[in-house]
Amino acid sequence: MTMRCMAYCTADSYQFRQLLEKLKKHFPSTFYRDAIHIATSRGDACFFSYGTAVFWGLTEEEELNLLGKIKPVEIDPITPFEWDRYEFSYGEKIRIQRDELVLPNSDPMTKLALSYGLAQSVKLSVFEETIDQTITKTRHLPEDLARKGKIFLSRKAISKKIGELFIDRSSINLHSDILDEPDFFWEYPEHHPLYRDLAKCLDLTPRVEVLNTRLGIIGDLLEILSDQLNHQHSSILEWTIIWLIVIEVVLVLISDVFHLI
Repeated sequence: MTMRCMAYCTADSYQFRQLLEKLKKHFPSTFYRDAIHIATSRGDACFFSYGTAVFWGLTEEEELNLLGKIKPVEIDPITPFEWDRYEFSYGEKIRIQRDELVLPNSDPMTKLALSYGLAQSVKLSVFEETIDQTITKTRHLPEDLARKGKIFLSRKAISKKIGELFIDRSSINLHSDILDEPDFFWEYPEHHPLYRDLAKCLDLTPRVEVLNTRLGIIGDLLEILSDQLNHQHSSILEWTIIWLIVIEVVLVLISDVFHLI
């Protein structure tokens, strides 16, 4: 019999201590370095500090009910939240395919080890979507520069765009460590093969590399916009100087004319 496994990213992060206290009031809870495991009457749930939750064997109603309970501890909620769906069952040995997992047992530690990979994948999806939207919104800028030799934005608009790009890039850079191999597996190395196989199946490493490449593109665009801003500022200064010289010449000519009269 296959059961439901869902990974959600609902916020930038959770207030983790408050989350633990809230969950402990209702469920048997175990705290790890950056994860909380709870056991429900139907299954398991794992919560991670970076705003993600993974549910095993729960109904959609139970999942949404739990997510509703933890809303007060969300930091910068994501609306609508990101989610990935999988099916899982139990068998003689572990088998991992794209959206189907076969677990050798119902051990909560097995589910927690796999949850790390599932949580990273759904968080990575949020980052990927943010970067895709940013690149799509700003694609016309380098195209304008290539076709027409300049970017047709005011200094204020360019400054605003630089700020937006910087925020998008910084929001991902600040959380990039969550895509590294979790420290959990230093303490529980016997569960590392499960995580490693799932990470390979979900293409976590190639996706992180692509994400870093796209972050580099945004960095290049920031440099282009900064150069354009400096160029506009220099042009304004040049024209200011030119007009000052013109005014000075005109005043001198007027003065000479009056002297002649």
